[in-house]
Amino acid sequence: MSNETFASIWDAIEDNAVEAENMKLRASLMMALDRHIRTKGWTQAEAARRLGVTQPRISDLLRGKITLFSIDTLVGMLTEAGLRVEMRVGEAA
Repeated sequence: MSNETFASIWDAIEDNAVEAENMKLRASLMMALDRHIRTKGWTQAEAARRLGVTQPRISDLLRGKITLFSIDTLVGMLTEAGLRVEMRVGEAA
């Protein structure tokens, strides 16, 4: 058993730092979309219509199917939802 500690779950399960960072970004974007959809009280069908995707795509999003979504796709969906995405870059810890 290893006593190694990680900054996030993605650091622990991904093979390299690049993939871990990509997954962290996608997870954050997906959570923001999920929160927005739930706050607005949209049904999956309504969210799909507003975001320009299919209802099964919204189902995948709300079920956390992270591997099915690229950063580009998520940014597009957030923009369609009327949200703005901001980015901050800093030194790696």
